[in-house]
Amino acid sequence: MRLQNICLGAALAMAAPLHAAVPSQAQEKPVELKLAHWLPAGHPQQKSMEEWGESLNKASGGTITFKVFPAQQLGKAFDHYDMARDGIADVTYVNAGFQPGRFPIMGAGELPLLIKNAKGGSRAFDEWYRKYAAAEMKDVKFCVGYLLDPGSFHAKARKITMPEDVKGMKIRPANATMGNMVTELGGTNVQGAAPEVRDLLEKGVIEAVTFPWGSLTLFGIDKVTKYHMDVPLYVTTLSWVMNKDKYNGMSDRQKKAVDDHCNNEWAERIAIPQADFENGGHAKIGALGDHEVYSLNADQVAAWRKATAPLETKWADAVKKTGGDPKAILDSLKSSLAKFDAAF
Repeated sequence: MRLQNICLGAALAMAAPLHAAVPSQAQEKPVELKLAHWLPAGHPQQKSMEEWGESLNKASGGTITFKVFPAQQLGKAFDHYDMARDGIADVTYVNAGFQPGRFPIMGAGELPLLIKNAKGGSRAFDEWYRKYAAAEMKDVKFCVGYLLDPGSFHAKARKITMPEDVKGMKIRPANATMGNMVTELGGTNVQGAAPEVRDLLEKGVIEAVTFPWGSLTLFGIDKVTKYHMDVPLYVTTLSWVMNKDKYNGMSDRQKKAVDDHCNNEWAERIAIPQADFENGGHAKIGALGDHEVYSLNADQVAAWRKATAPLETKWADAVKKTGGDPKAILDSLKSSLAKFDAAF
């Protein structure tokens, strides 16, 4: 009898931890995430967010669910960083260049004629920026950083070949650095979110735009432009950021699932569909009979490099004001780009 009691006691002792673990998982609070972006639902960004959310749901044991809100449903494109900060959305798609001067370190990625592709470029950019994100984006939890495939000038009535061609033109820039470039070259930069660009061109408010290639047809900009400069003039720096309170309110297991989806591997996975989509626009535009796609020769590229050199100085001055070392920061980015074969 005594031996039987001992065996029973041992069995209960072994079972106790397993039994105790069940209520712990059962009491884990379910979390629903609002994922927001400002692009049309047909854009690859929608699919990327859906795939990310589905993978996160699986990794969290089904305790994290999500809903995607495209097309500025929760707020304007310019406001998506603040929407995550304020909890209007939980995870948002941010174009840092929409808010000039707010993220000066990230702005290094916008410098012209620096990056030749978005695939290796996104791995390089994400790896590089993680060292600075906690300080520069302290209002939110940084998830991933990545790039759109390089964009260039697309004009309505005349070719832009040399820097002096910009003088006197009204141009909608893709980001803050492109806006500074237009101003430096004697043009007027006119602000407008991507969904507004076609209307601005049709009404004559602007004469040209800096834009990625695939999105020209998505937003109908191919219908109101004719001349396209085929050179990797700039890239757009993008990120996904998360509301801190939402993250901090999660269980340890849920936080780990999120962390495993906010890394360099996911930066590349998110970037690739958009990179392929934007890069594919070269062929689409080139196949349109009433459009002219033109390249620049070495001398012309050199002229653009010389004309846009002051932008690096302006960027460096902005970084110095934050206490950063611009040379070290830019050298680090260039090293990362070389590592992933993405430097132009």
